[in-house]
Amino acid sequence: MAEQKRDYYEVLGVDKNADDAALKKAYRVLAKKYHPDMNPGDAEAEKKFKEASEAYAVLSDPEKRRQYDQFGHAAFDGGAGGGGFGGFDFNSADFGDIFGDIFGDFFGGRRSARGNNGPMKGANIRTSVRITFEEAVFGVDKEIELTLKDECKTCHGSGAKAGTTPETCQKCGGKGQVVFTQQSFFGTVRNVQTCPDCNGTGKVIKEKCPDCHGSGYIASRKKIQVSIPAGIDNGQSVRIREKGEPGTNGGPRGDLLVEVIVGRHPIFQRQDYDIYSNVPVSYAVAALGGEVVVDTVDGKVIYEVKPGTQTDTRVRLKGKGVPTLRNKEVRGDHYVTLVVQTPEKLSHEAKELLRQFDALTGDSLNAAQKAQTDKTADSKDTKKKKFWK
Repeated sequence: MAEQKRDYYEVLGVDKNADDAALKKAYRVLAKKYHPDMNPGDAEAEKKFKEASEAYAVLSDPEKRRQYDQFGHAAFDGGAGGGGFGGFDFNSADFGDIFGDIFGDFFGGRRSARGNNGPMKGANIRTSVRITFEEAVFGVDKEIELTLKDECKTCHGSGAKAGTTPETCQKCGGKGQVVFTQQSFFGTVRNVQTCPDCNGTGKVIKEKCPDCHGSGYIASRKKIQVSIPAGIDNGQSVRIREKGEPGTNGGPRGDLLVEVIVGRHPIFQRQDYDIYSNVPVSYAVAALGGEVVVDTVDGKVIYEVKPGTQTDTRVRLKGKGVPTLRNKEVRGDHYVTLVVQTPEKLSHEAKELLRQFDALTGDSLNAAQKAQTDKTADSKDTKKKKFWK
């Protein structure tokens, strides 16, 4: 009795409404996992590989998929009403593209047949700079020092000794890439990888420049001015165009990315473009009202505290926050939390005056004693009422 075939959609692990991209992605994962070259001698893996390949060959073909959806596996056994296909083949499936990917992963190759010995932009360089909270708010110019590569003046970037020139790579014929073939379940697969002899340049230097040792570049320490914009936040970066690694084959330099590290401030805290701080307020000012001095990034300002202000009252100083990066004229706000301070040391005269003040404003100093006395009196009244009953 023939073994019952699994549903093709189940084999690939996709929904019946899966599009071509989903089918291809699912098959690529299974093909890479169960390919015989990755599982030598594993009969079960080879079986699963063939099963997945058969499912993809059918579902990736619109007409075959339509027949399969209508008749199931019978569509390819000759028993369907539509006559079936009398078996299936792999000619219409997009296996070349998929196995170019897979074997590129296996052997370090590259799928693209495009040459890579043309002009290429250099790599970016990353560094960091530390600034103060105020410098982040208003912007600042900083000078940083780092090692940069420049074209060797002796060989003018060729890497070859004076009087000589780089020769065409014999291995790749100057193309920068080599082609190799690999036998797979579906036949011969053609793959392309970077030439190991010339590293993709297409040229080989026989006699290297004594100054740059064949690299074509000389490294040196340089000082660069970095203009840090107002409003920048901790962790953000400033990009300086074409101050990175040199390009190859005439390509432009990469960029320099300077990460900004903002120091902590003893008073201010930042959230987006707003600033937050606390300001101590004396008991007298909180009760009677008065002026307090508030520190801001723009300097000290005077704020009028309303009479009866409670501790943790928050007030807003509009436009005293951080400038936005898009427009430094547009600024956030500064939120100040007023914290009423309790004096720790009082003179005898101050204590007496405070007791007098308390007696006139609710006698809070004797509130607990008064509550206890009232409780005792209520208890005696209750007992008397019970006795006379």
